[in-house]
Amino acid sequence: MTTSARTTKDSSPDKSGFGMTNSHDVKLTNNFYLKEFVISQVAVRHGYRNEPNEKQIENLRLLCVNVLQPLREIINVPIFINSGFRSFDVNAAVGGRFNSQHLEGKAADLVVPSMNLADVFNIVLERISFDQLIYEFGKWIHVSWNGELNRKEVMISKKVYGKTVYEKVIGDWLTVVGL
Repeated sequence: MTTSARTTKDSSPDKSGFGMTNSHDVKLTNNFYLKEFVISQVAVRHGYRNEPNEKQIENLRLLCVNVLQPLREIINVPIFINSGFRSFDVNAAVGGRFNSQHLEGKAADLVVPSMNLADVFNIVLERISFDQLIYEFGKWIHVSWNGELNRKEVMISKKVYGKTVYEKVIGDWLTVVGL
């Protein structure tokens, strides 16, 4: 077997069974590949295309270069992308906001199974530049990158009477998360 990009990939499991083509083997950074950001079970289930254009791919690359790869290097364990780029149809199907940064390839939802999610959130908050950082339902982290327009907006999301509510975090985030 020859050495390939697949042998060095460590940021997500092999998701080739979901119909992704080799064109998605594009390496965005040392530990992140385009296919991690376009795979969508919702797209597969509904037959939606989830294909970013060149600008959206560049935005994903910038997200990786400026946020995800630095985080990966700090924590030194794999990061799993739950949701990256979303086409309009996929975004609507998952109940995403009409102005979601996922539509532009500027956001990703992630988990780090080998670490406490609050610890990962805190590392991003303290050590990495970002646009939005959201601790979502205590189950994953949403992070986005918008270059010079980064707002450093920090929020916690939760369900209140069946509706998603975003609470802006001001000051010590740990008291809001309840840790």
